[in-house]
Amino acid sequence: MSIDDEYEALVQFLYLAPVGLAQMSIDGEITFINPLSAKLLMPLSRDGNLTNLFTALEGVAPQLRHLSEHFAPSSGMVCDALRIQLNAGVRGKSDPQVLSLSLLKLDSTRLMAVLNDVTLQVKRERLLSKNEAWLNAILTGITDYAVVSLDGRGCIDDWNVSIGRVTGFDRDAVIGQPYSIFYPRDAITTDRVADRLHDADQNGWSIDDGWRIKSDGTRFWGNALIAPLNARPRPAVEGADRAVDLEESAYYLVLRDISDKREAINGLRNAVSLDPLTGIANRQAFFDAAANEWEHCKRSPREMSILLIDADHFKSVNDRYGHAAGDAVLRQLAAALTAAFRQVDVVARVGGEEFAVLLPSTGLQGALVVADRLRRVIESQMVRFDGADIRYTISGGLAAMGDCLIDLDTLMKRADRALYAAKAAGRNRIECWTPV
Repeated sequence: MSIDDEYEALVQFLYLAPVGLAQMSIDGEITFINPLSAKLLMPLSRDGNLTNLFTALEGVAPQLRHLSEHFAPSSGMVCDALRIQLNAGVRGKSDPQVLSLSLLKLDSTRLMAVLNDVTLQVKRERLLSKNEAWLNAILTGITDYAVVSLDGRGCIDDWNVSIGRVTGFDRDAVIGQPYSIFYPRDAITTDRVADRLHDADQNGWSIDDGWRIKSDGTRFWGNALIAPLNARPRPAVEGADRAVDLEESAYYLVLRDISDKREAINGLRNAVSLDPLTGIANRQAFFDAAANEWEHCKRSPREMSILLIDADHFKSVNDRYGHAAGDAVLRQLAAALTAAFRQVDVVARVGGEEFAVLLPSTGLQGALVVADRLRRVIESQMVRFDGADIRYTISGGLAAMGDCLIDLDTLMKRADRALYAAKAAGRNRIECWTPV
Protein backbone atom coordinates (compact mmCIF):
# COMPACT_ATOMS: atom_id res chain seq x y z
CA MET A 1 0.00 0.00 0.00
CA SER A 2 1.40 3.39 -0.99
CA ILE A 3 1.72 6.33 1.39
CA ASP A 4 -1.16 8.04 -0.41
CA ASP A 5 -3.34 4.95 0.06
CA GLU A 6 -2.46 4.75 3.75
CA TYR A 7 -3.30 8.42 4.19
CA GLU A 8 -6.63 7.95 2.43
CA ALA A 9 -7.43 4.95 4.66
CA LEU A 10 -6.60 6.99 7.76
CA VAL A 11 -8.83 9.88 6.67
CA GLN A 12 -11.64 7.40 5.95
CA PHE A 13 -11.25 5.89 9.43
CA LEU A 14 -11.36 9.31 11.09
CA TYR A 15 -14.38 10.26 9.02
CA LEU A 16 -16.32 7.16 10.10
CA ALA A 17 -15.03 6.98 13.71
CA PRO A 18 -17.69 6.34 16.39
CA VAL A 19 -16.59 9.50 18.26
CA GLY A 20 -16.64 13.13 17.23
CA LEU A 21 -13.27 14.26 15.88
CA ALA A 22 -12.10 17.67 14.71
CA GLN A 23 -8.70 19.07 13.85
CA MET A 24 -8.08 22.80 14.22
CA SER A 25 -5.37 25.37 13.86
CA ILE A 26 -3.97 26.71 17.12
CA ASP A 27 -6.57 29.52 17.19
CA GLY A 28 -9.51 27.11 16.80
CA GLU A 29 -10.10 27.32 13.04
CA ILE A 30 -11.48 23.93 11.95
CA THR A 31 -9.53 22.16 9.19
CA PHE A 32 -11.14 18.71 9.48
CA ILE A 33 -14.36 17.55 11.13
CA ASN A 34 -16.14 14.20 10.92
CA PRO A 35 -19.95 13.82 10.65
CA LEU A 36 -20.55 12.89 14.31
CA SER A 37 -18.63 15.91 15.56
CA ALA A 38 -20.54 18.16 13.13
CA LYS A 39 -23.84 16.69 14.35
CA LEU A 40 -22.96 17.42 17.98
CA LEU A 41 -21.70 20.95 17.31
CA MET A 42 -24.12 22.19 14.65
CA PRO A 43 -26.90 23.15 17.14
CA LEU A 44 -24.43 25.63 18.67
CA SER A 45 -23.74 27.41 15.38
CA ARG A 46 -25.68 30.66 15.07
CA ASP A 47 -25.27 30.96 11.29
CA GLY A 48 -25.21 27.29 10.30
CA ASN A 49 -21.45 27.31 9.72
CA LEU A 50 -18.78 25.55 11.75
CA THR A 51 -15.52 27.35 11.12
CA ASN A 52 -14.02 27.85 14.58
CA LEU A 53 -14.39 25.46 17.53
CA PHE A 54 -13.78 28.13 20.18
CA THR A 55 -16.38 30.42 18.62
CA ALA A 56 -18.94 27.60 18.36
CA LEU A 57 -18.48 26.67 22.03
CA GLU A 58 -18.04 30.18 23.42
CA GLY A 59 -21.58 30.33 24.76
CA VAL A 60 -21.37 27.04 26.67
CA ALA A 61 -17.62 26.60 27.35
CA PRO A 62 -16.05 30.08 27.43
CA GLN A 63 -13.03 28.73 29.30
CA LEU A 64 -11.90 26.58 26.35
CA ARG A 65 -10.11 29.37 24.45
CA HIS A 66 -8.48 30.51 27.71
CA LEU A 67 -7.25 26.99 28.49
CA SER A 68 -5.74 26.62 25.03
CA GLU A 69 -4.06 30.02 24.97
CA HIS A 70 -2.47 29.44 28.38
CA PHE A 71 -1.27 25.88 27.69
CA ALA A 72 2.48 26.34 27.67
CA PRO A 73 3.89 22.92 26.54
CA SER A 74 4.52 22.43 22.83
CA SER A 75 2.19 19.41 22.85
CA GLY A 76 -0.03 17.52 25.27
CA MET A 77 -3.53 17.32 26.74
CA VAL A 78 -5.09 20.77 27.12
CA CYS A 79 -8.21 19.40 28.81
CA ASP A 80 -9.44 15.86 29.34
CA ALA A 81 -13.16 14.96 29.30
CA LEU A 82 -14.38 18.52 29.94
CA ARG A 83 -18.15 18.38 30.54
CA ILE A 84 -20.24 20.80 28.46
CA GLN A 85 -23.97 21.23 29.07
CA LEU A 86 -25.85 22.28 25.95
CA ASN A 87 -29.22 23.37 27.32
CA ALA A 88 -30.95 24.45 30.47
CA GLY A 89 -32.30 20.96 31.02
CA VAL A 90 -35.67 21.89 32.52
CA ARG A 91 -36.97 18.72 34.07
CA GLY A 92 -40.27 17.68 32.56
CA LYS A 93 -39.56 19.66 29.42
CA SER A 94 -36.16 18.62 28.10
CA ASP A 95 -33.27 16.74 29.63
CA PRO A 96 -29.87 18.43 29.58
CA GLN A 97 -27.54 17.12 26.91
CA VAL A 98 -23.97 16.84 28.13
CA LEU A 99 -20.92 16.51 25.90
CA SER A 100 -17.46 15.37 26.93
CA LEU A 101 -14.63 17.19 25.14
CA SER A 102 -10.94 16.36 25.20
CA LEU A 103 -8.59 18.85 23.55
CA LEU A 104 -5.10 17.73 22.51
CA LYS A 105 -2.33 20.06 21.36
CA LEU A 106 -0.54 18.19 18.57
CA ASP A 107 2.18 20.77 18.00
CA SER A 108 2.63 24.54 17.90
CA THR A 109 0.13 24.93 15.04
CA ARG A 110 -2.49 22.18 15.45
CA LEU A 111 -5.16 21.04 17.90
CA MET A 112 -7.32 17.90 17.95
CA ALA A 113 -10.71 17.66 19.68
CA VAL A 114 -12.54 14.47 20.66
CA LEU A 115 -16.28 14.77 21.42
CA ASN A 116 -18.69 12.31 23.01
CA ASP A 117 -22.33 12.55 24.10
CA VAL A 118 -22.23 11.47 27.78
CA THR A 119 -25.76 12.46 28.80
CA LEU A 120 -26.76 9.01 30.04
CA GLN A 121 -23.43 8.51 31.78
CA VAL A 122 -23.88 11.77 33.69
CA LYS A 123 -27.33 10.68 34.88
CA ARG A 124 -25.88 7.44 36.23
CA GLU A 125 -22.99 9.28 37.90
CA ARG A 126 -25.34 11.66 39.70
CA LEU A 127 -27.40 8.79 41.07
CA LEU A 128 -24.22 7.02 42.16
CA SER A 129 -22.87 10.15 43.83
CA LYS A 130 -26.00 10.38 45.99
CA ASN A 131 -25.49 6.82 47.14
CA GLU A 132 -21.81 7.45 47.84
CA ALA A 133 -22.66 10.62 49.78
CA TRP A 134 -25.08 8.63 51.94
CA LEU A 135 -22.47 5.96 52.71
CA ASN A 136 -19.82 8.58 53.35
CA ALA A 137 -22.07 10.38 55.81
CA ILE A 138 -22.68 7.16 57.73
CA LEU A 139 -19.23 5.57 57.64
CA THR A 140 -16.77 8.51 57.65
CA GLY A 141 -15.75 10.49 60.72
CA ILE A 142 -18.26 8.79 63.03
CA THR A 143 -16.47 10.13 66.11
CA ASP A 144 -17.19 13.78 65.26
CA TYR A 145 -20.87 14.31 64.57
CA ALA A 146 -24.01 15.74 66.11
CA VAL A 147 -27.38 13.99 65.91
CA VAL A 148 -30.36 16.36 66.07
CA SER A 149 -34.03 15.35 66.10
CA LEU A 150 -36.42 17.59 64.13
CA ASP A 151 -40.19 17.97 64.08
CA GLY A 152 -42.25 18.14 60.88
CA ARG A 153 -41.39 21.80 60.36
CA GLY A 154 -37.66 21.25 60.70
CA CYS A 155 -37.44 22.68 64.22
CA ILE A 156 -35.13 21.11 66.80
CA ASP A 157 -37.19 19.27 69.43
CA ASP A 158 -34.47 17.66 71.53
CA TRP A 159 -30.90 18.27 72.63
CA ASN A 160 -27.95 16.00 73.39
CA VAL A 161 -24.29 16.44 74.23
CA SER A 162 -23.19 15.83 70.63
CA ILE A 163 -24.82 19.13 69.60
CA GLY A 164 -22.80 20.99 72.19
CA ARG A 165 -19.60 19.17 71.21
CA VAL A 166 -19.82 20.03 67.51
CA THR A 167 -21.56 23.43 67.56
CA GLY A 168 -21.23 24.80 71.10
CA PHE A 169 -24.97 25.56 71.30
CA ASP A 170 -26.72 24.69 74.58
CA ARG A 171 -30.26 23.38 75.05
CA ASP A 172 -31.95 26.75 75.55
CA ALA A 173 -30.40 28.14 72.35
CA VAL A 174 -31.62 25.42 70.01
CA ILE A 175 -34.89 23.89 71.28
CA GLY A 176 -37.73 25.09 69.06
CA GLN A 177 -35.40 26.72 66.54
CA PRO A 178 -35.27 25.65 62.86
CA TYR A 179 -32.19 23.64 61.95
CA SER A 180 -31.04 26.65 59.93
CA ILE A 181 -29.64 27.97 63.23
CA PHE A 182 -26.51 26.02 62.25
CA TYR A 183 -26.26 27.88 58.88
CA PRO A 184 -24.95 31.40 58.15
CA ARG A 185 -27.87 33.77 57.78
CA ASP A 186 -27.48 34.26 54.03
CA ALA A 187 -26.79 30.58 53.26
CA ILE A 188 -30.35 29.23 53.51
CA THR A 189 -33.91 30.53 53.15
CA THR A 190 -37.13 29.50 54.89
CA ASP A 191 -38.26 27.89 51.63
CA ARG A 192 -34.99 25.96 51.37
CA VAL A 193 -35.48 24.61 54.92
CA ALA A 194 -38.79 23.07 53.83
CA ASP A 195 -37.33 21.91 50.51
CA ARG A 196 -34.70 19.80 52.20
CA LEU A 197 -37.32 18.09 54.36
CA HIS A 198 -39.37 17.37 51.25
CA ASP A 199 -36.30 16.03 49.42
CA ALA A 200 -35.59 13.75 52.38
CA ASP A 201 -39.13 12.35 52.16
CA GLN A 202 -38.87 11.82 48.42
CA ASN A 203 -35.36 10.35 48.25
CA GLY A 204 -34.81 8.86 51.70
CA TRP A 205 -32.30 11.58 52.62
CA SER A 206 -31.12 15.06 51.74
CA ILE A 207 -27.47 15.97 52.06
CA ASP A 208 -25.40 19.10 51.51
CA ASP A 209 -21.98 20.52 52.35
CA GLY A 210 -21.17 24.12 53.14
CA TRP A 211 -20.32 26.65 55.82
CA ARG A 212 -21.95 26.12 59.21
CA ILE A 213 -21.71 28.28 62.31
CA LYS A 214 -21.04 27.63 65.98
CA SER A 215 -22.54 29.40 68.95
CA ASP A 216 -19.63 31.85 69.12
CA GLY A 217 -20.12 32.86 65.46
CA THR A 218 -17.09 31.02 64.08
CA ARG A 219 -17.55 28.99 60.91
CA PHE A 220 -16.71 25.41 60.05
CA TRP A 221 -17.17 23.37 56.87
CA GLY A 222 -19.97 20.97 57.63
CA ASN A 223 -21.87 18.08 56.10
CA ALA A 224 -25.59 18.02 56.96
CA LEU A 225 -27.70 14.94 56.29
CA ILE A 226 -31.45 14.92 56.93
CA ALA A 227 -33.48 11.71 56.89
CA PRO A 228 -37.13 11.01 57.86
CA LEU A 229 -37.98 8.99 60.92
CA ASN A 230 -41.19 7.82 59.28
CA ALA A 231 -42.44 7.31 55.74
CA ARG A 232 -45.26 9.84 55.67
CA PRO A 233 -44.97 12.06 52.54
CA ARG A 234 -45.06 15.82 52.99
CA PRO A 235 -48.03 17.45 51.25
CA ALA A 236 -47.19 19.85 48.45
CA VAL A 237 -49.78 22.51 49.34
CA GLU A 238 -50.82 24.41 52.43
CA GLY A 239 -53.99 23.48 54.28
CA ALA A 240 -55.50 21.64 57.21
CA ASP A 241 -54.26 18.23 56.04
CA ARG A 242 -50.75 19.64 55.87
CA ALA A 243 -50.91 20.77 59.48
CA VAL A 244 -51.97 17.29 60.60
CA ASP A 245 -49.23 15.59 58.57
CA LEU A 246 -46.52 17.93 59.84
CA GLU A 247 -47.50 17.15 63.41
CA GLU A 248 -46.90 13.47 62.71
CA SER A 249 -43.67 13.92 60.72
CA ALA A 250 -40.23 13.71 62.28
CA TYR A 251 -36.65 13.77 61.04
CA TYR A 252 -33.12 13.52 62.25
CA LEU A 253 -30.18 15.67 61.24
CA VAL A 254 -26.63 14.35 61.26
CA LEU A 255 -24.22 17.28 61.31
CA ARG A 256 -20.50 16.63 60.86
CA ASP A 257 -17.51 18.94 60.95
CA ILE A 258 -15.52 17.99 57.83
CA SER A 259 -13.22 21.00 57.73
CA ASP A 260 -10.19 18.74 57.42
CA LYS A 261 -11.69 17.12 54.30
CA ARG A 262 -12.88 20.33 52.68
CA GLU A 263 -9.92 20.76 50.31
CA ALA A 264 -10.16 17.22 48.94
CA ILE A 265 -13.96 17.31 48.61
CA ASN A 266 -13.99 20.72 46.95
CA GLY A 267 -11.15 19.78 44.61
CA LEU A 268 -13.25 17.03 43.04
CA ARG A 269 -16.38 19.17 42.93
CA ASN A 270 -14.69 22.28 41.58
CA ALA A 271 -13.19 20.38 38.66
CA VAL A 272 -16.65 19.99 37.13
CA SER A 273 -18.66 22.88 38.59
CA LEU A 274 -16.41 25.96 38.62
CA ASP A 275 -15.28 28.27 35.85
CA PRO A 276 -11.45 28.04 35.82
CA LEU A 277 -10.88 31.71 35.00
CA THR A 278 -13.13 33.37 37.60
CA GLY A 279 -13.56 30.66 40.25
CA ILE A 280 -17.35 31.01 40.35
CA ALA A 281 -19.93 28.47 39.18
CA ASN A 282 -19.87 27.48 35.52
CA ARG A 283 -22.77 27.23 33.09
CA GLN A 284 -23.59 23.61 33.91
CA ALA A 285 -23.63 24.23 37.67
CA PHE A 286 -25.91 27.24 37.20
CA PHE A 287 -28.49 25.40 35.12
CA ASP A 288 -28.40 22.40 37.45
CA ALA A 289 -29.16 24.68 40.41
CA ALA A 290 -31.81 26.63 38.48
CA ALA A 291 -33.58 23.45 37.36
CA ASN A 292 -33.56 22.17 40.94
CA GLU A 293 -35.00 25.43 42.26
CA TRP A 294 -37.66 25.44 39.54
CA GLU A 295 -38.74 21.95 40.63
CA HIS A 296 -39.16 23.26 44.16
CA CYS A 297 -41.21 26.18 42.83
CA LYS A 298 -43.51 23.76 41.02
CA ARG A 299 -44.09 21.81 44.20
CA SER A 300 -44.42 24.78 46.53
CA PRO A 301 -44.85 28.12 44.67
CA ARG A 302 -42.56 30.89 45.84
CA GLU A 303 -40.65 33.85 44.43
CA MET A 304 -37.56 33.32 42.33
CA SER A 305 -35.56 35.76 40.21
CA ILE A 306 -32.85 35.45 37.58
CA LEU A 307 -30.38 38.21 36.74
CA LEU A 308 -28.30 38.19 33.56
CA ILE A 309 -25.25 40.49 33.46
CA ASP A 310 -22.99 41.55 30.58
CA ALA A 311 -19.78 43.56 30.77
CA ASP A 312 -20.41 46.55 28.47
CA HIS A 313 -18.21 46.95 25.37
CA PHE A 314 -16.00 44.12 26.55
CA LYS A 315 -14.50 43.57 23.10
CA SER A 316 -13.04 47.07 23.20
CA VAL A 317 -11.30 46.22 26.50
CA ASN A 318 -9.66 43.20 24.87
CA ASP A 319 -8.75 45.18 21.75
CA ARG A 320 -7.23 48.10 23.66
CA TYR A 321 -5.54 46.40 26.60
CA GLY A 322 -5.20 42.75 25.51
CA HIS A 323 -6.92 39.50 26.47
CA ALA A 324 -4.98 39.20 29.74
CA ALA A 325 -6.44 42.54 30.82
CA GLY A 326 -9.89 41.32 29.75
CA ASP A 327 -9.41 38.26 31.95
CA ALA A 328 -8.55 40.54 34.88
CA VAL A 329 -11.78 42.49 34.30
CA LEU A 330 -13.82 39.27 34.29
CA ARG A 331 -12.20 38.10 37.52
CA GLN A 332 -12.93 41.45 39.18
CA LEU A 333 -16.55 41.32 38.03
CA ALA A 334 -16.93 37.79 39.37
CA ALA A 335 -15.53 38.88 42.74
CA ALA A 336 -17.92 41.85 42.86
CA LEU A 337 -20.88 39.60 42.05
CA THR A 338 -19.90 37.15 44.78
CA ALA A 339 -19.61 39.94 47.33
CA ALA A 340 -22.95 41.49 46.35
CA PHE A 341 -25.17 38.42 46.64
CA ARG A 342 -26.02 35.91 49.35
CA GLN A 343 -24.41 32.51 49.85
CA VAL A 344 -27.71 30.88 48.90
CA ASP A 345 -27.71 32.70 45.55
CA VAL A 346 -25.91 31.05 42.64
CA VAL A 347 -23.44 33.33 40.83
CA ALA A 348 -22.10 31.88 37.56
CA ARG A 349 -20.22 32.69 34.38
CA VAL A 350 -22.38 31.37 31.55
CA GLY A 351 -20.61 32.85 28.51
CA GLY A 352 -17.59 34.90 27.48
CA GLU A 353 -18.47 38.12 29.34
CA GLU A 354 -21.93 36.90 30.37
CA PHE A 355 -22.84 36.15 33.97
CA ALA A 356 -26.02 34.93 35.65
CA VAL A 357 -27.36 35.01 39.19
CA LEU A 358 -30.12 32.77 40.55
CA LEU A 359 -31.91 34.34 43.51
CA PRO A 360 -34.16 31.84 45.33
CA SER A 361 -37.12 33.18 47.33
CA THR A 362 -36.51 36.69 45.96
CA GLY A 363 -38.97 38.89 44.09
CA LEU A 364 -38.28 41.39 41.33
CA GLN A 365 -37.96 44.47 43.51
CA GLY A 366 -35.63 42.83 46.02
CA ALA A 367 -33.42 41.55 43.22
CA LEU A 368 -33.43 44.96 41.52
CA VAL A 369 -32.14 46.71 44.66
CA VAL A 370 -29.11 44.40 44.88
CA ALA A 371 -28.47 44.40 41.12
CA ASP A 372 -28.47 48.20 40.87
CA ARG A 373 -26.20 48.47 43.91
CA LEU A 374 -23.79 46.13 42.12
CA ARG A 375 -24.01 48.26 38.96
CA ARG A 376 -23.04 51.38 40.91
CA VAL A 377 -20.12 49.59 42.57
CA ILE A 378 -18.74 48.45 39.21
CA GLU A 379 -19.15 51.95 37.74
CA SER A 380 -17.18 53.49 40.62
CA GLN A 381 -14.27 51.02 40.56
CA MET A 382 -11.37 50.42 38.21
CA VAL A 383 -9.23 47.44 37.37
CA ARG A 384 -5.51 48.08 37.68
CA PHE A 385 -3.60 45.98 35.16
CA ASP A 386 -0.08 46.32 33.81
CA GLY A 387 0.04 50.01 34.65
CA ALA A 388 -3.36 50.80 33.13
CA ASP A 389 -6.53 51.83 34.97
CA ILE A 390 -9.44 50.10 33.24
CA ARG A 391 -12.95 51.35 33.84
CA TYR A 392 -16.02 49.52 32.62
CA THR A 393 -19.74 49.22 33.29
CA ILE A 394 -22.33 46.46 33.23
CA SER A 395 -25.83 45.99 31.90
CA GLY A 396 -28.34 43.64 33.47
CA GLY A 397 -31.69 42.03 32.75
CA LEU A 398 -34.02 40.80 35.50
CA ALA A 399 -36.99 38.45 35.37
CA ALA A 400 -38.96 36.93 38.23
CA MET A 401 -41.43 34.14 38.78
CA GLY A 402 -44.83 35.82 38.94
CA ASP A 403 -48.19 34.66 40.25
CA CYS A 404 -48.42 32.22 37.33
CA LEU A 405 -45.77 29.50 37.34
CA ILE A 406 -43.59 29.66 34.22
CA ASP A 407 -40.91 27.23 33.14
CA LEU A 408 -37.22 27.94 33.50
CA ASP A 409 -36.64 28.33 29.77
CA THR A 410 -39.25 31.11 29.59
CA LEU A 411 -37.82 32.83 32.66
CA MET A 412 -34.34 32.82 31.12
CA LYS A 413 -35.67 34.24 27.84
CA ARG A 414 -37.43 37.03 29.72
CA ALA A 415 -34.23 37.94 31.56
CA ASP A 416 -32.38 37.89 28.23
CA ARG A 417 -34.94 40.25 26.66
CA ALA A 418 -34.57 42.59 29.63
CA LEU A 419 -30.79 42.52 29.18
CA TYR A 420 -31.20 43.37 25.50
CA ALA A 421 -33.45 46.28 26.50
CA ALA A 422 -30.78 47.56 28.91
CA LYS A 423 -28.19 47.53 26.13
CA ALA A 424 -30.57 49.20 23.66
CA ALA A 425 -31.30 51.94 26.20
CA GLY A 426 -27.63 52.93 26.44
CA ARG A 427 -26.05 50.29 28.74
CA ASN A 428 -24.86 50.78 32.34
CA ARG A 429 -28.35 50.06 33.61
CA ILE A 430 -30.56 47.27 34.96
CA GLU A 431 -33.86 46.58 33.21
CA CYS A 432 -36.72 44.37 34.42
CA TRP A 433 -38.79 42.25 32.08
CA THR A 434 -42.33 43.53 31.76
CA PRO A 435 -45.13 42.15 29.55
CA VAL A 436 -45.71 44.23 26.42
